[in-house]
Parts: sequence; C-alpha cells; structure tokens
Amino acid sequence: MKNNSALVRSHRLGSAKEGTHNWWWQRLTAIALVPLSLWFVGSIWSIIVDGANYDAFQSWLSGPIAAILMLTFILTLFFHLKLGLQVVIEDYVHNQTAKWSLLITLNLSCIIGGIISIYSTIAIALGG
Repeated sequence: MKNNSALVRSHRLGSAKEGTHNWWWQRLTAIALVPLSLWFVGSIWSIIVDGANYDAFQSWLSGPIAAILMLTFILTLFFHLKLGLQVVIEDYVHNQTAKWSLLITLNLSCIIGGIISIYSTIAIALGG
C-alpha cells in the first residue's frame, strides 16, 4: 500500500471534461426558464382573471405563439429538471447500483413526462 498524497491520487483520475458541458446547459435552461415562466404565469393569470374555463384555455393555447411558447417551456423545463436532479444523484448517491437505478428512473420519468405534456399541449391546441 502506497502513501500517496490526495493530490497525487487525484492527478491519476484524469480530467473531468464532461462537467462543464452539463453546467452550461443547466445555466442556459435556467436563463431561458425565467422569461418563459413569467410568460406562463402571466398568461394563466390573465385566463383566470377573465373567467377560467376550458374553452378560454383552449382558445388561448390554439394560437400559434402560445402553443410554440408552451412547447418550448415544457421542453426546457423537463431538460432543466433532468440536469438538476442528475447532478444531485451523481453527487449524493454513493451506491453504484442505486445511482444507476435512480438515473435510469430519472431519464425515463423526464422522457415520459415530457412526451405526455407535449401530447397534451398539442391535443388541446388542436381542439381536443
């Protein structure tokens, strides 16, 4: 057993080039979510003030700008959710089996949630 310092051991681990990519994507999605969230809350608030019912919501969402912004909001939200929770799992779950199980569950949940949300948005926007 060798008595190497922590610095010597860390130099043998290689570089962590993947971390900055995820970090930048998380920051970009966070920046994109600020105006999209404000738009979403403001839009829903105006629908509520005008008398919230399904027809008013469907009429609002059937507009092309509202539908595109809603789809962008959904995609950005689920991607940001995936990136954030992935970092938490990778940093704080130390059991490899549990870590991989949670990462697979996270990815599947975000994909399924995103698909359901996108389908629902398109169905409502097209009058369903």
